[in-house]
Amino acid sequence: MSGNIWIVAEQWRGKLSEITFESLALGREVADGLGVKLQAVLLGHDVQSLSTSLGMADSVICVDHTELADPGASAQASALAQLVRQQKPRAVIVPLTNVSLGTGTLLGEQVGAPVVNFCKDLRAVDGQLVADCVLYGGKIEATVTPRGDLTVIGLWPGSRPPDKGRSDRNPPVETQAVTFADQPSVKLRSYIEPDASDVDITQQDVLVAVGRGIQSQENVALAEELAASLGGAVCGSRPVIDQGWLPLSRQVGKSGLNVKPKLYLALGISGAPEHLEGMKDAPLIVAVNSDPDAPIFNIAHYGVVADAMDMIPTLKETVLALRG
Repeated sequence: MSGNIWIVAEQWRGKLSEITFESLALGREVADGLGVKLQAVLLGHDVQSLSTSLGMADSVICVDHTELADPGASAQASALAQLVRQQKPRAVIVPLTNVSLGTGTLLGEQVGAPVVNFCKDLRAVDGQLVADCVLYGGKIEATVTPRGDLTVIGLWPGSRPPDKGRSDRNPPVETQAVTFADQPSVKLRSYIEPDASDVDITQQDVLVAVGRGIQSQENVALAEELAASLGGAVCGSRPVIDQGWLPLSRQVGKSGLNVKPKLYLALGISGAPEHLEGMKDAPLIVAVNSDPDAPIFNIAHYGVVADAMDMIPTLKETVLALRG
């Protein structure tokens, strides 16, 4: 169907990702604004049963192939490129997560279409697509009006509440075949599971999150003391995990875990979009950062411009005093 809006239904190990429903909610608005159909593209192996959850779309295009059993940008892009050449959609919305990152960029290169990445919102204005994007870790925002018959949109998580993209409707499914002339250049070799014996940060009511602002691994112990006084646990941003200061099971963000504690205390975390993706829905966010322009303050309910290492002992003493 020429000119329709497509969303790529991201699935991970046989389960649809939350960003799929965010994409459906956004795609529905855009398709209705342009007066065209919304179609979901489901790639994988033995995953057609997932199509029943994609009722917000007018129809589902399902591609089943063993090369698509595991996530891989090159295989996904190749399959999408074949479909795009056949059916000529107006836009393809591709999630930007650790599962699908790179797929949209490769697709754009293969079909010769412009790619608008890090899109946090998309709308139809006078028959044109208008995208709002974030750059440089969220420090710059840009509004882009892409030109041409096809645009690939890399969608940043958080554009719409996932529940707005859910529907009990059972959409019609169209199966399509694709071929792979060559083996994908990158393939998933194995999954690395987190240590099951560690604290499950997704179940904590209070999280003390640390970033590079705590300066050294030795200072993690101070954050743990503060977390203990609050009855919570310590987690961290990716740079802290990459340096080995905390285990992978404590990482919050796009390449870590999504958390929603009652209190999220961010110490020395700048607030890159990758991190915000994993904690932005916490009902109470308190941020401490020495940079008054740190992006974390854009979503924090309360913020303190100060050195995190100066605040940790003060906060701990205050909490203990209040608890008597």
